[in-house]
Amino acid sequence: MSDSGQLFRVSKNTGKLYTTQIIDAELMCKREKECYKMIDIAMRKRTSFIKLLEIKVIIQDINDHQPTFSKKEVFIQLSERDSKGTKISIPNAIDRDVGLLNSQITYQLKKNRDEPFTLSVSERVDGTSDLSIILENKLNRESKDTFRIQVIAKDGGLPAKQSILNVHISVTDVNDNPPVFSQKDYNVSMNNEPSRITPVLILSAKDLDTGVNGKVSHHFSLKTSEIVKSHFHLNKETGEIFLHKRFSLGQELLHNLYVEAIDGGSPLLSSLAKVSINVISQQNNPPTININFVFEFTANTTTISEELEVGSFIAFVKVTDHDVGQNGEVRCDLHHDKFQLQNIGIKKYKVILRSPVDRETEDLHDIVITCYDKGSPPLHSKKEFSIKVVDVNDVRPQFFREIYRFSIDENQKSQIPVGFINASDQDLGAGGELTYSLLTKDKQFLPFQIKRNGLISTLNSIDHEMQNIYKFQVLVKDNGIPPLNNTVDVIVDVRDENDNAPYFTFPRINPYTLDLSYYPHHTKNITVLKASDRDSRENAFLKYEITSGNDNFRQ
Repeated sequence: MSDSGQLFRVSKNTGKLYTTQIIDAELMCKREKECYKMIDIAMRKRTSFIKLLEIKVIIQDINDHQPTFSKKEVFIQLSERDSKGTKISIPNAIDRDVGLLNSQITYQLKKNRDEPFTLSVSERVDGTSDLSIILENKLNRESKDTFRIQVIAKDGGLPAKQSILNVHISVTDVNDNPPVFSQKDYNVSMNNEPSRITPVLILSAKDLDTGVNGKVSHHFSLKTSEIVKSHFHLNKETGEIFLHKRFSLGQELLHNLYVEAIDGGSPLLSSLAKVSINVISQQNNPPTININFVFEFTANTTTISEELEVGSFIAFVKVTDHDVGQNGEVRCDLHHDKFQLQNIGIKKYKVILRSPVDRETEDLHDIVITCYDKGSPPLHSKKEFSIKVVDVNDVRPQFFREIYRFSIDENQKSQIPVGFINASDQDLGAGGELTYSLLTKDKQFLPFQIKRNGLISTLNSIDHEMQNIYKFQVLVKDNGIPPLNNTVDVIVDVRDENDNAPYFTFPRINPYTLDLSYYPHHTKNITVLKASDRDSRENAFLKYEITSGNDNFRQ
């Protein structure tokens, strides 16, 4: 939500719209216009942008002001020579409420039955009323030279509020000609350049009376706003209007001034003219960029998850440039391979994810949004921020080898180190914390254990002759949600130790008796002895030797 964010807030979860402060329609709005504020609200579902809503909030006025006369009482004079129908102007009432009924004033004259006065009410160009006391019959100053009547101003609110103007009438000669403007409405266009020499407009009201009754002074009426009065100066004597203060960026360029011409007679007579001034702005100011982020935004950085889907809504961008014509036309750019700026309305954009992000590849992206106007020369503004990519557990642990092969001597004690299994995980936090375990098949017993750091050690002494090679797998698993894992093959060779003595397989009995016949010069074998050794490799290579009893025989 933008622009009116100081007045309203919207619930992200329920979509309900709330006010953030007491709203005063009289301070915010002009009476002749509908009182409303426009609000931009970006709708999203999870991380996806749905649409932008433009909401018109109409502010309904309550009747919290009563009609107010500029004076509590006025003194007017009538001449006994005045004929029936003589009209004397009196001040009107102003109601500060902006609602149609609450500011609508009706008037009533309160007088004695025999007093020859009626009240005339006519509408003025600014929506207020001209009030006049009308003489019904000629007055006789000798019979009665003073009267006291009351004018009651009542608004149309519920309940209605009212004020009273006390009118004191004395019978004498009066000022009977009001000042008259050459026209009731003036329309002027002007540049936004203050000047004390050249007036915007010269108003001239003529009064047919002479002397003090014909001397006219000019004043802003109560209907002229304080903002307008702070920028324009009115010369009371000459009727010249000057711009003495430049209108700043973002202020309205069309203003209504209500000028009242008042003579110096008694009672005072007046008339009103409306001056509409259109300020032609020649300013060329750079655009203003306002960004509202969907996700948490601190220290000029917003965060997104690396699993965020392409096309997801990240931020709403609204650009403001109050310059006129091409000076106020704006285009914006965002150049990045991962993020994109999409136009969703006049000077309104959204930042979306253009392509997937990977924290393990790049975890911080610097973004620059640049907006240019079409003025001459073109002016631009930049908005820089960073997008931090938050880790999710999307990387499996990886081993440093495709297969691990270790060797160990047999007959050693337990807890002997066999070797290290090394794996890594680029995820952060729990997603990068690894645990190891041994996998066996068909309830195979493994005389090994693995620690948290990946060290494989023996559980007990290992016999090469019982099993000389072990093949199994190691499972590594991270602690992310959900956890990811991987496996690797491990081979452990048990090195042989010469711990087994050879034994004869033939003959199997000891002592062994052999009968033979002797033939001189005969070389045929008497018998073949066979032996075996449970050890392996060189430990199982056998050599035969006759150690005794060979005194009478040759080998």
